[in-house]
Amino acid sequence: MKYINELREGENIIEHYLCKSRQSMKSRNGKTYLSLKLQDKTGIVDAKVWELNNDIQSFQENDFIKVDAFVTTFNNDLQLNVKRIRRSREGEYDPADYIPSTEKNIEEMYQQLMAYIKTIKSPYIKKMLEEIFLRHPVISKEFKYHSAAKAMHHSYRGGLVEHTLSVTQLCEFLAPRYRFVDRDILIASAMLHDVGKVMELSDFPVNDYTDDGQLLGHLMIGAELIADTAAKIEGFPKRLETLLKHCMISHHGEFEYGSPKLPSTIEAFLLHCADNLDAKTNMIEDMLAADHTPGHWVGYHRMLQRNLCRSDYE
Repeated sequence: MKYINELREGENIIEHYLCKSRQSMKSRNGKTYLSLKLQDKTGIVDAKVWELNNDIQSFQENDFIKVDAFVTTFNNDLQLNVKRIRRSREGEYDPADYIPSTEKNIEEMYQQLMAYIKTIKSPYIKKMLEEIFLRHPVISKEFKYHSAAKAMHHSYRGGLVEHTLSVTQLCEFLAPRYRFVDRDILIASAMLHDVGKVMELSDFPVNDYTDDGQLLGHLMIGAELIADTAAKIEGFPKRLETLLKHCMISHHGEFEYGSPKLPSTIEAFLLHCADNLDAKTNMIEDMLAADHTPGHWVGYHRMLQRNLCRSDYE
């Protein structure tokens, strides 16, 4: 199989990919064309179908398709100029080739994350974490394999546990360095901050927003999960529930990024900083790993709104 990260400008390829999106567009001269995003486990590539004819057979989003295409470059990104398409047939592809996955050991990361539960001193918080991570009928089974995002960061199998562990480790580092920090609240909030993504995003290979994801989002889903779990734990302090929910709904840090509230406690602020650091650094890692062009400069990252440069100096 010719993986997306192996494509080079000037090649002609005939290969199977997962069609992640399909849009019918109009060119400046009014001609209809198709704009596609094709995926395999190594990444996503833009594709264009300029000529709609009998060689472009019927297909839909989330279909596996066989394409005959020429690899070009547009705005410093690879793009496929597709000449022929048909739906892939059973047995022509291995679904595992289309599920991007972390390079790290998922089970080891999950066990490292779960070990933090034993370090919590508050019996109420410890009980909440046990109920959510170890006993919840969906989260206990799906959390470790889930993606952390549709496309932005850690958008691969095992990405959620990788991101959550990293944020929790950062919070563990930060907790003793500042006064007034309640370590239990900070560590629990780090572990829980993206747990709603298990319900926000569907499983691979689709990895797209569910109805709850579209209508509620993982901040609301996570806050509801905290409230529902606290209600089942006898004597759970109401103020503690509120503090945990505040960390949940404010961890994006800014109104423009979807937080209904700005971080107003030291734990919520540190959680936001750790989450932001890990998510954006992962974006940089992905762009550096995907670049194969000569020179130090990698290109412009639209989300981060800057040109990225390698740090090599020899």
